[in-house]
Amino acid sequence: MPGSASWVYWAHNHGSKNFKIVKDYIDLAVDMKWPYSLIDAEWNEMSNGGDIEDLITYSLSRNIKPMIWYNSSTAWMGPGPLYRLNSKENRIKEYTWLQKSGVVGVKIDFFPDDYSSNIDYYIDLLEDAAKYKLMVNFHGATIPRGWQRTYPHLMTMEAVYGAEWYNNKPILTDRAAEHNVTLPFTRNVIGSMDYTPGTFSDSQHPHITTCGHELALSVVFESALQHMPDRPEVYSSLPRKVREFLSGLPTAWDDTKLLCGYPGTDIVLARRKGDVWYIGGLNGTNENKILSFSLAPLQVEGKTMDVFKDGVDDKSFAIEENIQLSNDKMDMSSLPRGGFVAVIK
Repeated sequence: MPGSASWVYWAHNHGSKNFKIVKDYIDLAVDMKWPYSLIDAEWNEMSNGGDIEDLITYSLSRNIKPMIWYNSSTAWMGPGPLYRLNSKENRIKEYTWLQKSGVVGVKIDFFPDDYSSNIDYYIDLLEDAAKYKLMVNFHGATIPRGWQRTYPHLMTMEAVYGAEWYNNKPILTDRAAEHNVTLPFTRNVIGSMDYTPGTFSDSQHPHITTCGHELALSVVFESALQHMPDRPEVYSSLPRKVREFLSGLPTAWDDTKLLCGYPGTDIVLARRKGDVWYIGGLNGTNENKILSFSLAPLQVEGKTMDVFKDGVDDKSFAIEENIQLSNDKMDMSSLPRGGFVAVIK
């Protein structure tokens, strides 16, 4: 099922080696009412209080469904576990253990190319995962190719410079805002995108997008599994209304409408779940900007709207509640590299 997950890697590169750190992220999922927690690379080397079996047991005891990471073992033979999924025999053995243990999904990483042998491997992984009722996230992988139509348990794929690149290199610091406003028109059009949005603090390299911008990514970017990567103490420090928004945010949508935008410059995108519209707006420029858009396509006149937007600086929010919608025109102010979220009920 679609849903949000806590995720350790962005803040702690080798965190899944550490039982107590991953345990904190399971507790974060409990606090934020997210259904899942993803245990990333090197869990096979776990220490400091327990092993992977202990962690799965703990997660299930807290009513959090665990997912775990695998190296595809076809490209970079870096972090493990390695060679657990390549042969049919090993794959069935591993999937059987996962299902029996209560793990609900796998994130499979480091695919080298689109040669036919690797495309066949993707399909084999999906075919067998279906038999064991495991959700799949392909990371370090090819772009979406419509496989979700045949294999609906393929929940999301990476194939994007996502937030983890604040770890790898400083490439996103100065370019993230423009990049983020390009992706809805390009990569995310073709399928779910595991960008891992919602990083309000810094990782290895700083980011200079605003908190409003980062919050809006969780609406503008679509991924059936939406991995939330920041530190537990960062989420606990957010304003209560922002925490409530992230706790209740859908990750699968009934309708999507582009309200305005141009690649690399700005975007305002509306997504509907049931009777509720969620709007995300991003400023991709280094200047203050007014995001102007019409609400007419949403037919929401007479309803009320809550807004989470840029505050006095890039680390704060301004929150306005119960705004009466009496016309179809909206102007939303944004800081440089800023953004906003609106919820219409």
